[in-house]
Amino acid sequence: MGHTQIRYRRHIFKAAQSMRLGEALSGEAVDRTLLNHLLKMFTALGIYPESFEKPFLEGTSEFYAAEGVKYMQQADVPDYLKHVEMRLQEEHERCLLYLDASTRKPLVATAEKQLLERHVSAILDKGFTMLMDGKRIDDLQRMYALFSKVNALESLRQALNQYIRKTGHSIVMDEEKDKEMVSSLLDFKANLDQIWEDSFCRNESFSNTIKDAFEHLINIRQKLRAGNKGTSEEELEGTLDKVLVLFRFIQGKDVFEAFYKKDLAKRLLLGKSASIDAEKSMITKLKTECGSQFTNKLEGMFKDIELSKEINESFKQSSQARTKLQSGIEMSVHVLTTGYWPTYPPMNVRLPHELNVYQDIFKEFYLSKYSGRRLMWQNSLGHCVLKTEFPKGKKELAVSLFQTVVLMLFNDAQKLSFQDIKESTGIEDKELRRTLQSLACGKFRVLLKNPKGRDVEDDDDFVFNDQFAAPLYRIKVNAIQMKETVEENASTTERVFQDRQYQVDAAIVRIMKTRKVLSHTLLITELFQQLKFPIKPADLKKRIESLIDREYLERDKSNPQVYNYLA
Repeated sequence: MGHTQIRYRRHIFKAAQSMRLGEALSGEAVDRTLLNHLLKMFTALGIYPESFEKPFLEGTSEFYAAEGVKYMQQADVPDYLKHVEMRLQEEHERCLLYLDASTRKPLVATAEKQLLERHVSAILDKGFTMLMDGKRIDDLQRMYALFSKVNALESLRQALNQYIRKTGHSIVMDEEKDKEMVSSLLDFKANLDQIWEDSFCRNESFSNTIKDAFEHLINIRQKLRAGNKGTSEEELEGTLDKVLVLFRFIQGKDVFEAFYKKDLAKRLLLGKSASIDAEKSMITKLKTECGSQFTNKLEGMFKDIELSKEINESFKQSSQARTKLQSGIEMSVHVLTTGYWPTYPPMNVRLPHELNVYQDIFKEFYLSKYSGRRLMWQNSLGHCVLKTEFPKGKKELAVSLFQTVVLMLFNDAQKLSFQDIKESTGIEDKELRRTLQSLACGKFRVLLKNPKGRDVEDDDDFVFNDQFAAPLYRIKVNAIQMKETVEENASTTERVFQDRQYQVDAAIVRIMKTRKVLSHTLLITELFQQLKFPIKPADLKKRIESLIDREYLERDKSNPQVYNYLA
């Protein structure tokens, strides 16, 4: 009797499976009503879960695992998604027709896992760009609906972000179609908005992704920085008109204003603007678009720059400058109104006697002309040109004020320790380390560090590099803290990463010093947990490679995906 019962269960199981295959046992249709009654009998006897449901779900998993692989290879993405949609509907109907209600949830989940969840990356890689390029509203809507069933909307959102940046970049960088750039970008934005509304269910996260990725394409600095001095005023004016059209799409104009003010300040103070007239023209356009309140501080910045020019001309002719400034010394000061400019954190520094004298000379002149005012020196914004004599020739070094203070110490000493420099300059610890890195560990090594290494340690010693040589007469020694100024085209995240590389390096060393041996995957995971700012895995990999080059880490000889800490 037991043997007959087992064969009977198998017969029912095969009958249920054959319904999925679209064929009947022995070439005859299966009686769904009879199957439904038999399965209800299994439920009544208490043998449904073990005798039918469990093997049925296992068979379902095997069936769809094989079918998913096969169809992904043979079909294009739209057809595959339609097939998945059909299969899920069939499983739902199957539950209604003859399976117990308790089977519906695990059955549908099994089908979703094998047909969708396992193939999310393959579906996106194979067909997402094609669907977006073709504006396939229905197919994208189907993809969104199906992905939402397996919690894969984040993967879809990331694919959308990459698509917008890649496609938008190709539009912006196509010089042959420069005249069509604005209309192309506007059409692109309109298509994205329609897809968001009709296919992506007006998902707020997707809306933010579209906005952020699209704003990434609007890089006004590209057209205003000094690198575009070859552009005519007419071309710049036309470009700004185009940019303003795109500006209207930005919802967070207050955020734009904050970043624009910050970048404008850099261009004005560091002399990186290609055209002051173009800068003013852009402010006028923004004022027309957003009102005077939006541009009040920006206009104030220009007033300060223009007034500073007049002040400096007057200073050169003053008795203070003519009688007290050392011959051959040129001094130029920007007098900034606090309310107009970005807030810069105060940074203390103990200036050399010569620089203190120069500041006092200007202060005496300024207060004699504008009594009652108060001057506060922003040391972090100062920069100098140092005339330097090397055995291999004279050079002019364009350096920050902090770099200047450090270098001038070597007028009276050939060798100084980190602690010596710290005590002499009074520069804050982290700022001093970055300053010394730029002078002793960068491209132009005016100083030499002992022992060698990228990081500046408490017991390091520094000597003046007598053998320094470079083909150019004037050399810009980039300060570490000003990396974001040098790399104008980098994204906000990349610029933040450049400014915080030492934090990433410190986190990597801290983790590896504790763990000693760690796989790449686990190291990346721990870094994401510890770091307080967003960063790309690719950038983390670069920092790891840098630490390997500096012999903080090494790859395991038996497994290159594992790192060993080097004490």
